[in-house]
Amino acid sequence: MAELKLPRLPDRTPVKLTITVGSELQQALKDYAELYQVTYGTTEQIVDLIPYMLDAFLQSDKRFAGRPRK
Repeated sequence: MAELKLPRLPDRTPVKLTITVGSELQQALKDYAELYQVTYGTTEQIVDLIPYMLDAFLQSDKRFAGRPRK
């Protein structure tokens, strides 16, 4: 089976995250979580996937990655 851009999550301590998103993004996140479950055989909550999705996004942004570090 093909891998997702987001790899299987590492062992971690859960962190509470509260955000507000639109209904289309909410559905897309639900769909992604379902695909993640099918791909890796483990169910992850959307709030547990989001930090890793954001990290992957930031790491893939070449301009952001090339910024001067503070």
